[in-house]
Amino acid sequence: MSTASPELTGAPSRPQPQGHSQRWLILGVICLAQLTVLLDNTVLNVAIPSLTRELHAATSDIQWMINAYSLVQSGLLLTAGSAADRYGRKKMLIAGLALFGTGSLAAGLAHSTGQLIAARAGMGVGGALLLTTTLAVVMQIFTPDEHPKAIGIWSAVSALGFATGPLIGGFVLDHFSWGAIFLINLPVAALALVAVVALVPESKSPRGDRPDLLGALLSTIGMAALVYAIISGPAHGWTSARVLVTAAVAVVVLAAFAFYESRIPYPMLDMHFFRDRRFTGAVSGAVLIAFGMGGSLFLLTQHLQFVLGYGPLEAGLRTAPLALTVVVLNFSGLAAKATVRLGTPVSILLGMVLLSGGLVSIATFAGHGYAGTLLGLLLIGAGTAVAGPAMAHAIMSAIPPDKAGVGAGVNGTLSEFGNGLGVAVLGAVLTSRFAALVPVAATSLPAALAAAHDPAEKGRVLDAYSSGLSTSQLVGAVAVLLGGLLAAALLRRAERADSQAAAAETGGA
Repeated sequence: MSTASPELTGAPSRPQPQGHSQRWLILGVICLAQLTVLLDNTVLNVAIPSLTRELHAATSDIQWMINAYSLVQSGLLLTAGSAADRYGRKKMLIAGLALFGTGSLAAGLAHSTGQLIAARAGMGVGGALLLTTTLAVVMQIFTPDEHPKAIGIWSAVSALGFATGPLIGGFVLDHFSWGAIFLINLPVAALALVAVVALVPESKSPRGDRPDLLGALLSTIGMAALVYAIISGPAHGWTSARVLVTAAVAVVVLAAFAFYESRIPYPMLDMHFFRDRRFTGAVSGAVLIAFGMGGSLFLLTQHLQFVLGYGPLEAGLRTAPLALTVVVLNFSGLAAKATVRLGTPVSILLGMVLLSGGLVSIATFAGHGYAGTLLGLLLIGAGTAVAGPAMAHAIMSAIPPDKAGVGAGVNGTLSEFGNGLGVAVLGAVLTSRFAALVPVAATSLPAALAAAHDPAEKGRVLDAYSSGLSTSQLVGAVAVLLGGLLAAALLRRAERADSQAAAAETGGA
């Protein structure tokens, strides 16, 4: 893969020798903006009963309220990153905050399901701009030796947002109407907007490439279709016409995108990146860490409520140790120090082994109370804290600085794809196992419990669900472990190749 020369990167795109003088304050502002976006990935789930009652929302309406945000956001991540590189990362960060705040206001004041769905889609556009520009700005204002710690803090905010969304949503709904879960974004977005205008320096690619409009269109359609096929599979069936047609559209459009990008002089995503073992190793690991964590937590939350009998808020509190572990290890800098000491390949392998071990712990002790689950959550949190930032750093390091926005878009797209794939695949494994064991003709746990005639039969239903959860977690553990081995091997080979090339260059000189 070709690297960017100083002439290509230009002064505006390179980190300053000592980093920006207010870089840590800027990082705090960026993390605040990002946290708001990430909270809205999960906060709506706790408001479903209120929306059903007050807006008379059907099941399909609820699904679109949730999916409109994630579909638009995942579809636009690459395009948003490319726009940030071309037009200015600060400009796109400001635009993202403005769109997200406007969408939040519209969502909070919505009087119909259609209005709320449209508002959520608008929030998704702002979210895509924010998620890509925040990481790109981090790469610009910090020096290379500070990147591991800064990216670790940035990554910790993702885990914090994922875990605290249901908690904050539950607290707000206990005191206010459902619209308040969106309106609370307004003061945060306004504060972040003022801080970004005052503090964040502008940076962009100095090359002035022509806009890749067709590439942007193809990537948006292809990724949105792919994510929609994945999230529709469990509800409509993997062999249904809706899922198969959408998946086929995704494959065809993404193939056309790759073909087109490889043949134009100003591609949005340079296909040559995939020839770099460092990039492909980090990409494979990023998908599978999101696959394991996203899928396992989605199913575990249901297990805590349906099998162990916790309420939504209690279940959220009992999954919080995972996020707290990530936050402590990343904010303290311990994970970054481990990465520097061990090297990126070993750090990623260690993190994936810990994550895989956490899934095995949950699978082994799922039907025996919370203690084994707690151990699993702590291991998953430790693995995510070590491997997640190391892989994000590897992805960003493999891409020239003037393409930082695209690199952030790739990282965000992989996380969205891996998370959706984990929920779909591990959910399908659980459902298949549960349907094979359940003693009544029902494919969901609530329906099976409702059809059970006595406590003994209900006990067998719960045991079947626990067995399905264990099987799904073991499948996730194997996938994560294999992903860790693959990513570490590719990254190690890339490092050896770089060392040999440097030695040869030194010898030639």
